[in-house]
Amino acid sequence: MRNFIIISTLVTSMALKSCKTMDVTLTLNNPEQLSNVIQQIPADEDGRKKNALYLPPREIKTEEFNTPILHAFIDTMYSVMKNKSGVGIAANQLGRRLQIFIIEAKSDNPRYKVLGPVPKQIFINPFITKVSSTRKNFWHGCLSANGEKRGNVATYEWIEYTCKDEKGNIQTGRLDGFAAVIFQHEFRHLLNGTYLDVAKQFLSKPELDHGIETGEIPFFETASDTLPLLIGGYTIGETLDQYHSK
Repeated sequence: MRNFIIISTLVTSMALKSCKTMDVTLTLNNPEQLSNVIQQIPADEDGRKKNALYLPPREIKTEEFNTPILHAFIDTMYSVMKNKSGVGIAANQLGRRLQIFIIEAKSDNPRYKVLGPVPKQIFINPFITKVSSTRKNFWHGCLSANGEKRGNVATYEWIEYTCKDEKGNIQTGRLDGFAAVIFQHEFRHLLNGTYLDVAKQFLSKPELDHGIETGEIPFFETASDTLPLLIGGYTIGETLDQYHSK
């Protein structure tokens, strides 16, 4: 009996220790507590090693699909995105290192009216399978870059992808136009970082708006090969796990 008590105590102690050391950023736990968007950290400043935006996200496991906790987590992501007037959001923007992002642009979005609507789509464990030979320029802003200038980078004109839905079903598709831009923007987050880590040209929102209105600044036009590619370094066809293991 005494040996049983000792063993039970050890097991309980190990379980408690495991709970204490569990990295919450790798879990779906307590999505209702997630309301703040994680902000970027400049490359020359401390803190990146502890910021989910700059750490590898994990795949969603088979047993996690079609569960209440996954649905609740995605609902929270979508709610935060809408409250912030965003057109996309990745899990690591909420501090969770998970391979999930959402895109949606409604016609009444105050930040991106000129580009038209994009239907709501959820991407889990996504990867890109094919891309266009042409690229488009786009001046990016980001919910994780509050107060920062817009950055001009290139994205593929269209992409084809494979991912899973909330039930774990494999989904394939093709996106072009604004939808392709948003997809690549969110995919950049899962590769780690933001447009600020890639862009070389920056303008304030008033400067950009004026330049677009006068036609002085190219906007969503064919980009040259010299314009930095937003998802540069990613090899088409590789999973995010393969990318991060390189």
